[in-house]
Amino acid sequence: MQTTLSTSREPALSQNTDLSALKSRQQTAWASGDYAVIGVRLQIVGESLCEALDLRGGEKVLDVAAGNGNATLAAARRWAEVTSTDYVHELLERGRERAIAEGMPVNFQMADAEALPFEDGAFDAVVSTFGVMFTPDQDTAAKEMLRVCRSGGRIGMANWTPNGFIGQVFKTIGQHIPAMPGVKSPALWGTTARLEEMFASSGRIAVTPKIFNFRYRSPAHWLEIFRTWYGPVHKAFEALPQPGKAALERDFLTLIERFNQAEDGTMVVPAEYLEVVVTKH
Repeated sequence: MQTTLSTSREPALSQNTDLSALKSRQQTAWASGDYAVIGVRLQIVGESLCEALDLRGGEKVLDVAAGNGNATLAAARRWAEVTSTDYVHELLERGRERAIAEGMPVNFQMADAEALPFEDGAFDAVVSTFGVMFTPDQDTAAKEMLRVCRSGGRIGMANWTPNGFIGQVFKTIGQHIPAMPGVKSPALWGTTARLEEMFASSGRIAVTPKIFNFRYRSPAHWLEIFRTWYGPVHKAFEALPQPGKAALERDFLTLIERFNQAEDGTMVVPAEYLEVVVTKH
């Protein structure tokens, strides 16, 4: 079932919102662990997205907020000419290592999703898997993706939904670590209402609800991996005193118990996301 969330209660960006400070904090968070430990296991999402985009050999593809390169490599496997970007150097390097190991020619470039250093209409397709949704200024990031995509080109995204597992992970963190005032929730990118606000005037939107299954040895194993390697979770635990750490751990395990479909002590948690294809006018 597709999940939507009203945006009416979400605060708009205000002049008092320090986006530079937020962006710096985000960069530190994503670089603090090693997202690649988790990200590499999401590869199937990038493959699915590239199929949904019907990528063709020789097309110019931009991966925005590429992380460790799941969509980047998926596009390169389809003989696209790929430019992979992120504003976290460490993540780009992990993507570069993967591309070299697989013999995939990819251009890697540091870039801010809210100020892409490319000409208008430079790409046939622009993609982002669980990346651009975390930008502080959502509207600017959407406009930048549209700007660098040619007329008739496609924008493809995979975005976690608010009520899905990862959306609830971030909601749980927010119950322990206050969010910066005036910033919209990243999970809004996983709603049709917000997607229409950002893209409907510039293209045709196709949205398909999808599921990614998080498969771990146990709930405790998931917690260990995310606490150690997933930047936002790692920084949340780091910021809390010991009683707060214990409370956050309990809340995460309760959340997993609510979603877990495994009955043998392991963890199989379905996480809903939206696979989005915008065809630009």
